[in-house]
Amino acid sequence: MPSFNQSIFHPAVFFLTGIPGFETYHAWISIPFCCLYAIAISGNGMILFVILTESSLHEPMYYFLSMLSFTDLGLCLSTLVTVLCIFWFNAREISFDACIGQMFFIHGFTFMESSVLLAMAFDRFIAICNPLRYATILTSSRIIKVGFAIVIRGTTALVPLLLLLKRLSFCRSHVLHHSYCFHPDVMKLSCTDTKINSAFGLAIVISTAGIDSVLILLSYVLIIHSVLSIASPEERKKAFGTCVSHISAVAIFYIPMISLSLVHRFGKHAPPLVHTLIANVYLLIPPVMNPIIYSVKTKQIRKAMLKTFSSKLI
Repeated sequence: MPSFNQSIFHPAVFFLTGIPGFETYHAWISIPFCCLYAIAISGNGMILFVILTESSLHEPMYYFLSMLSFTDLGLCLSTLVTVLCIFWFNAREISFDACIGQMFFIHGFTFMESSVLLAMAFDRFIAICNPLRYATILTSSRIIKVGFAIVIRGTTALVPLLLLLKRLSFCRSHVLHHSYCFHPDVMKLSCTDTKINSAFGLAIVISTAGIDSVLILLSYVLIIHSVLSIASPEERKKAFGTCVSHISAVAIFYIPMISLSLVHRFGKHAPPLVHTLIANVYLLIPPVMNPIIYSVKTKQIRKAMLKTFSSKLI
């Protein structure tokens, strides 16, 4: 194992971390990670495939679900190489430019997923609170525009953030706490003033995930108010049932993200294992769970997947 003496490292090189304290078991630990990646990639890929090929699923709700699967695939593929290379080959070294590129995709897909969840909340709000105008409000052209807006919003703010990171000098330990590059983690290794970086990063998080979470909460307050005004208990149950999958997706996305942010801001003395576990939960659990939730809770998706499987077997 290399010695991490700061004087022998070029500033453009970092070292990623696997599971601290369990380095000798990395080959065995890679097995559940491989399974999680396989579930996430195959599950989201299958959802994308059935939505594209099944004409019955060419509706706004499923178009937004396909966007969610696309962002989950992007998150998985952004970390797949570095994580498995650490476990299989102990290949921990990553150049600064490659680290910047990985951060762009990880944070970009994260912000895009937050925007997609907001769009899905708006979809449920229109479907329940104003069903007669649903088809006229969420037209195909508007959904395409929303998709482009989500991509632009998720990526444009990252460019100045990462350019600010490139101006920093790194003269401390070059060992990161995670098996991938994460902006707060890299920024902590700098020996220059990072107040501008911290302030700009916080502003981006508040203006994306922060605003999205507030608007999602507001939409569900309005949905609950609308559903409670329905006289029939069966209709109430049916209306709430259409929101269960989305509420679950929101929970499994925001809870790990908030936990990781809190650990980076207030958990300076937390064991390295805590940082690593929360970081892996943050990136792996939503892509793994979303396909499972939507295939179990959404009858149309489940039927389309079973139809696809049965046709392949025949």
